[in-house]
Amino acid sequence: MTIPATPLVEMLAISRQFPGVKALDGVNFTLMAGEVHVLFGENGAGKSTLISILAGVYRPTSGVVRINGAAVDFASVKDSRDAGIGAVFQEFSLVPTLTVAENIYLGNEPLSGPLINRRAMRRDAQRLFDDLGFAIDVTRSVMSLSRAEQQMVEIAKAFQANARILILDEPTASLTERETERLFEIIASARARGVGIIYISHRIHEFAAMADRITVLRDGKLIGTVGARELSETALVEMMTGRSIDQIYPHIARAEKPEVVLSLRGLRAWGVSGVDLDVRSGEVLGIAGLVGSGKSRTFRAVIGLNQISSGTVSFHGRDITGAAPPQLIGQGIFYLPSDRKAEGLLLAASGRDNIAVSMLNRRDTGGLFGLRSFSKVRALTDEVGRRVDLSRAFLDRAVSKLSGGNQQKVLFGKGFGADYDLYILDEPTVGVDMGTRAALYRLIKQIAEAGKAVVVISSDLPEVMNLAHRLVVFSHGRISAELERPQISEQAVLKAFFQFERQSA
Repeated sequence: MTIPATPLVEMLAISRQFPGVKALDGVNFTLMAGEVHVLFGENGAGKSTLISILAGVYRPTSGVVRINGAAVDFASVKDSRDAGIGAVFQEFSLVPTLTVAENIYLGNEPLSGPLINRRAMRRDAQRLFDDLGFAIDVTRSVMSLSRAEQQMVEIAKAFQANARILILDEPTASLTERETERLFEIIASARARGVGIIYISHRIHEFAAMADRITVLRDGKLIGTVGARELSETALVEMMTGRSIDQIYPHIARAEKPEVVLSLRGLRAWGVSGVDLDVRSGEVLGIAGLVGSGKSRTFRAVIGLNQISSGTVSFHGRDITGAAPPQLIGQGIFYLPSDRKAEGLLLAASGRDNIAVSMLNRRDTGGLFGLRSFSKVRALTDEVGRRVDLSRAFLDRAVSKLSGGNQQKVLFGKGFGADYDLYILDEPTVGVDMGTRAALYRLIKQIAEAGKAVVVISSDLPEVMNLAHRLVVFSHGRISAELERPQISEQAVLKAFFQFERQSA
């Protein structure tokens, strides 16, 4: 007779009550040794609360947590770590002024007598990154890293602790295909050592590559737990949302006679080595490439966030090379940054106030004595809220209190605060669930079909391939391929990731 193995983690009838909100309602969850168990659900479904309880951030209002069969009651994150639990949260916990090595060993620095052995710390940290296959100089400060590189540092921190239980919350949100494949190899190695892994992602196509079971949450309740290969993507989405989603990616009509809106000629900047590119009205231009390829840096230079060393940028035929961001915004360019919290949103302000900031130069918001009319601004922000599917309750709540998906809707809402001709969207769906993604894709469809030029920069290959009318691939600061809709394929894009010279479609 086979004796069933004791679960590595057992969470029984877990509930968690916040003021006015029941985030979890009697949820059961188990994790076996050597298993990758996916937590799946929309933003606000309760996933983050459940893993926060296991990580020692919160205590459950009711319910029992067991580790290897023994009941535990974590009073702090340290208690959880001491029990062998490592976590990589969607919101990074890095100290930006410290180096990569210092962040990896923060609180656990190698000593030489009473002093920190910095040479050993740098050596061991570099060995860790080399073993993980992440090309990062550990002497760099975290503030100098891209978001994808910071994500790699967070992942390395978790693996450095040799945890028996790993929690990975959206670990591939800013990684490209190559880094993601390497992470899956690392996960497979950890699973072979008996490590239990809780994996949270909205990228359904990842599940088949590494998951054993999937637990679906909705509105704080357990919907069900299934084998990773038992349900189709469509069935999982319907299980998650409680409604049928026939098509995630909408058909976007392309303008019959698109006109060049933005033109780059010989553009050179940090990480950009001579880019020639035209962006046209009424079409979606997809931008793909590995981390460090120059795909985001090119458009950060265009919008004035990175300095241009040579070359020209023209908008509607006017030279805007080196213009400051406020000037470019005033001329009709909207930029949605990849890091909504660091660059896109005022976290302490409400969603309504964040959207209202984009309306300050609108003439139709004027009131007496040259001041803004509160009633007019409120009416306009209500209209934007309806357009991006944000209720008044969410509009009036502090952005820091909103889910990631609703924060992203606020960020999109800023793009409707004024009339723009060009929308540059950098990682437009990072860290949001499939239902919210479908809603944001419909907004992109509306923008493009209204005759606006849309640039979608994305590390999510299915996303950029399905949305783009034309797809440009970057490699080592240059364009390696430009593909029209009939030629866009995963094979063609992946091949171009590792090339240096532009090829014709």
